[in-house]
Amino acid sequence: MAETTVLHNPRCSTSRAALDAAQEANVDVEVLQYLKEPLTREALLELLGKLEDAPTDLVRRDATFKELGLTDADVAAPDQVADLLAEHPKLMQRPVLVRGNRAIIGRQKDRVPAFLAGN
Repeated sequence: MAETTVLHNPRCSTSRAALDAAQEANVDVEVLQYLKEPLTREALLELLGKLEDAPTDLVRRDATFKELGLTDADVAAPDQVADLLAEHPKLMQRPVLVRGNRAIIGRQKDRVPAFLAGN
């Protein structure tokens, strides 16, 4: 079993770059395509408990966010984020890397190698 899990969207270049970084670092990862296998509310709350970023940062502020009429106030608390992402998984930032009791959003590509190295 892999030490690191990558919550991945194959259509996202940043997410693909995280998998490339793992391969270059020779780190075995478990890839979870979260759009095909959405996380439950409980799994999202567990993820948020490990996340080094603010819970609200896990939510993409894109056209879908606006179409749903959401504001930052709607995703200020972990419970709100978990509820929203359980219902609308495509609003989750990607990639998300999880190892043990730590998780990061790998949106800034330079964060990924350090995380994969255990730093």
